[in-house]
Formats: sequence, C-alpha cells, structure tokens
Amino acid sequence: MKFQTAFLAAAASLILSASAFAAPKTYQVTGPILAVTDTSITVKKGTETWEVARDSSTKVTGELKVGSKVTIEYTMTAVTAEVKAADAPKKEAPKKGDKAK
Repeated sequence: MKFQTAFLAAAASLILSASAFAAPKTYQVTGPILAVTDTSITVKKGTETWEVARDSSTKVTGELKVGSKVTIEYTMTAVTAEVKAADAPKKEAPKKGDKAK
C-alpha cells in the first residue's frame, strides 16, 4: 500500500512538472500568399493582411509563391515586456453630510 501511494505521488509530481514545460499554443492562418521574402510570408485572410515572420528554421512543404494558398502554423512570442507601476488607490470624496477632518 505504501508503494502504491508513493508511486501515485511520484506520477502526479511528474505530470505537474511536465506541464510546466509544455510547448506554447499554436495557431493557424490560411489564405492566398500576397508576398514572400526570406524573413516573412504575407497572407490575405478575408479582408485582413497577415504578415508572419519566418527564418531558416521554418519548415516549408512545397513552393512558396504569390497566389498559392498556404496554411501557416505559428506561435506567439513576446519580444518585450514592460511592467508598469500599479496605480495608487484613489481617495474617495467625502460623502454629503460627512465632517471634514
């Protein structure tokens, strides 16, 4: 019984620590290619134009050329993060009938 409890605790710990290293969520955009460069692919999605960055590690299947329909899988990556100071709590105005201090 002690072994079973220890095993379950170890398994739960492993699952929790594995989830901390999970890959970022991926997204997709599909549409005709408007432009292709060494550093980006521009796609028309409905009325919007999407420019997605790419580099030498981007896996490409087929030939990227203007007019071809493409599905791009991407992740969101923070480039910068600037933390702002929290606002000080606002003082409430005295209520009618309250005496000023």
